[in-house]
Amino acid sequence: MFRVARASQYLAITGGGIDDIKLSKKSWVFPWQSCTVFDVSPVNYTFKVQAMSAEKLPFVLPAVFTIGPRVDNTEALILYARLISPHDKESNHVNELVEGVIEGETRVLAAAMTMEEIFRGTKEFKKEVFDKVQLELDQFGLVIYNANVKQLVDVPGHEYFSYLGQKTQMEAANQARIDVAEAKMKGEIGSKERTGLTLQNAAKIDAESKIIAMQRQGEGTKEEIKVKSEVKVFENQKEADVAKANAELAMKKAAWTKDAKVAEVEATKAVALREAELQTQVEKMNALTRTEKLKAEFLSKASVEYETKVQEANWELYKKQKQAEAVLYEKQKQAEARKAEADAAFYAKQKEAEGLVALASAQGTYLKTLLGAVENDYSCLRDFLMINNGVYQEIAKTNAIAIKDLQPKISVWNQGGEQGIGGGSGSGNGMKEIAGLYKMLPPVLDTVYEQTGMQPPAWIGTLSK
Repeated sequence: MFRVARASQYLAITGGGIDDIKLSKKSWVFPWQSCTVFDVSPVNYTFKVQAMSAEKLPFVLPAVFTIGPRVDNTEALILYARLISPHDKESNHVNELVEGVIEGETRVLAAAMTMEEIFRGTKEFKKEVFDKVQLELDQFGLVIYNANVKQLVDVPGHEYFSYLGQKTQMEAANQARIDVAEAKMKGEIGSKERTGLTLQNAAKIDAESKIIAMQRQGEGTKEEIKVKSEVKVFENQKEADVAKANAELAMKKAAWTKDAKVAEVEATKAVALREAELQTQVEKMNALTRTEKLKAEFLSKASVEYETKVQEANWELYKKQKQAEAVLYEKQKQAEARKAEADAAFYAKQKEAEGLVALASAQGTYLKTLLGAVENDYSCLRDFLMINNGVYQEIAKTNAIAIKDLQPKISVWNQGGEQGIGGGSGSGNGMKEIAGLYKMLPPVLDTVYEQTGMQPPAWIGTLSK
């Protein structure tokens, strides 16, 4: 069965083919394996830890810890799956386990610190508790995601923090009264000081104002004379500038008139030149248009011819491919048929060979039985087999057929007396044998001629008809 875990879940698989525990988000689970789904989302644990400081003053430390499995460490996750996942995360077993670890480390740490150190160093105390508890939770594969340590609370019957709060409140009230009296005294002294400084500053400002007024009056007269002189100089300079400007204006007017006439002539020529250039460009564009039109026509025609030839070539190629595929298919089928025939012939030969082997085995057994019956007399066995298989009958029949159509012709040759050859009895014996050989040739040659129709060579002689 294929199992898939959710985003906050893991599969813990054990059984055949797995040495320890296999963790996965999705996997096949076989019948010889066991699969457990466990959630890895963190859980909030709220505690009120009762501890005692170094002065043996009891107190209550409210705390909220967000704890969950360490998902970024495979070994820690395996520890969690082995030790914690069989239980519900919010069950009393897990809650007591986590609470026991936190209470034990908090009490050990608080016993080594005074109440003042715990109260003033809450941040350091929280960090120490966090680190100590994390060390203990590592052996269960757990990690602290967040730890919130609230304010210390008195144990009923031991109102240390209440008395401390009252003390602080009274000290603050007394300090406030002192601060109010000091502020009132400083206010009255400051008010008198401000009044005296105001009168002194007013007299000083009046004197400085008179001095500044006289200075301003003298400077005004001096500035008036200076301004009149500058005005006169400026007027004379302006008159000279006007005369110079009139002269320059006359010269510029003459230059402008000249430039206007030259510009008019240049404009006329430029217009004519521009018209010629535009006419040339128009003619070039017309020629280019006609060229492009011809190119487009030729290109279109060439493209059509090319496409036609490509289609024809593709069609020829397609036909040749199909023909080749048909030939190949036919060859393959022929090869398959030949292979089937060969397999059939081989199978027939194999069966025939098996039949021959079986027949030979049966015949061997039969011969052994017959040989035992005739007491190992091979001659008797041979005669029995030839008679039983009709060998003698076949031999007789064959001989009869062989001589059936023969018409034997018996020739008798008389060799005459043998005394006239040689004359003697010693050396004449050899001549007799030679004479007998020559006497034997005529009947042999005659028989050959009668049986085959072949004449002897001319150098031997001619047979009489």
